[in-house]
Amino acid sequence: MILKENSFEIRDYQQSIAETASKSNTLVVLPTGIGKTLIAVIVAAKRLEKFPESKVLVMAPTRPLNAQHKKSFEKFTTIDPEKIALVTGKISPSEREKIYNDAIVVVATPQTIKNDIESGKINLKDFSFAVFDEAHRSVKDYAYTQVAKRYNERSEHPLILGLTASPGGSAEKISEIRNSLFIEEIEIRTETEEDVKKYVKETVKDWVYVEFPEEFQMIKGLIENVLKEDLYWLKEHHFTAFYHPSKTQLLMLQKRIGAQYSKTKNFALVWALIRSAQAIKLEHAIELLETQGVNSLNEYFWKIAASKKNTDRRMMKDRRVQEIVQRVKNLAESGVEHPKMHMLKALAKDLIAENPEIKIIVFANFRATVERIKNMLQKEGIKTEVLIGQAMKEGRGMSQQQQIETLKRFGEGEFNVLVGSSISEEGLDVPAVNYAIFYEAVPSEIRAIQRRGRVGRQISGKIVFLLTKGTRDEAYFHSALHKERKMHRILEDMKNGIKKKEKLKDWL
Repeated sequence: MILKENSFEIRDYQQSIAETASKSNTLVVLPTGIGKTLIAVIVAAKRLEKFPESKVLVMAPTRPLNAQHKKSFEKFTTIDPEKIALVTGKISPSEREKIYNDAIVVVATPQTIKNDIESGKINLKDFSFAVFDEAHRSVKDYAYTQVAKRYNERSEHPLILGLTASPGGSAEKISEIRNSLFIEEIEIRTETEEDVKKYVKETVKDWVYVEFPEEFQMIKGLIENVLKEDLYWLKEHHFTAFYHPSKTQLLMLQKRIGAQYSKTKNFALVWALIRSAQAIKLEHAIELLETQGVNSLNEYFWKIAASKKNTDRRMMKDRRVQEIVQRVKNLAESGVEHPKMHMLKALAKDLIAENPEIKIIVFANFRATVERIKNMLQKEGIKTEVLIGQAMKEGRGMSQQQQIETLKRFGEGEFNVLVGSSISEEGLDVPAVNYAIFYEAVPSEIRAIQRRGRVGRQISGKIVFLLTKGTRDEAYFHSALHKERKMHRILEDMKNGIKKKEKLKDWL
């Protein structure tokens, strides 16, 4: 028997989902922390028992996530640990080829597998099961889509399992995931369903509102005056359908105009590109001011001023923009912080005073804000560390080994507060957390669900949303909530639609 006896208790919903996933390509949508990985292990064991000479492929976007999958297979199965291989791009291609041949379970990032498919290092013929963790990434040109296609073509006994806490809030996005992974069945559960809720720890939500400072409002008004001119120009020249497009719509517009210009070299489009580029930057400036404060906005203006792009130089020559930049700089240099920063500090101090062993995770969108929060809390004597992604174009990052080590130290209680960027949202095995604090709201239902999933996994917890009144904080919070509700409706409709088709087939 491949599954270890008495190593875990299979919950009813896990057993039910595993039965479905053992027969058909299945997309499993489950809240974070209630056993998606175990379902993959159960199905993998069934496939290896059915096809004893076959192999299993497990993929996740990051090495820390894959390390967790390797541990799960070692913990819950009787497979020789030497045959459960964690493959990374740092291993030489020739060594990877040998590992693929010898291993029973291969755990790797999709990019590594994609590269080795293309170079012929891995033969998918003998893999009877493929797991796509964080399956919401299976869109567009992400490596998952290409790996799934090759796997479906080459495996003698293909079976696909997609795992996610949220596939997205639109029918188009969910359909794209289904098509990319050749999904035939959908299994969805929420925290409120009878067979799940008894396993979910109580999570209390709280909303803490702060006022948007008058000096911030004045700067916002000045930015909006410049922005208005660009937006009206775009509308009156028929590039937009209305006067107040969203930032997302402006980004799409800029992409569309850029593509048209590349084809036609029509000089008339250049001015539209300039206007749309400036509008996007001004929209982002307002978002930074509302959700992060003048320090982040000051750094943003500094980067634009240092840019060599003609559009950036043109914008910084505008006297109105120069006045805005000076006001922001003065406020930043005088030590003015966003009121959420003060609220966060007071909240953390109170919570730690009540319980010195408390574990708090703080989510923030921008690395600069993550560092600012850490420095502020450390000055108050609060033991705080950060969790950020690997180094990008600029600045310092954390290696995946450093990320794993930081989470380990957090779990062992070496510090009270972990401040994380988006890397802390997706799938990482965050230790039992008492409090999760959203420094700002996110408009993405995927990210909102993932953030919430860090609490209530092992112990009861509380989620605190810091919201600035009358700003994008509030708008983004309600947007993510609306998208999440819409997502559940779409998934249920799709699931019911699949069942109806099956019944019709049986009848025919």
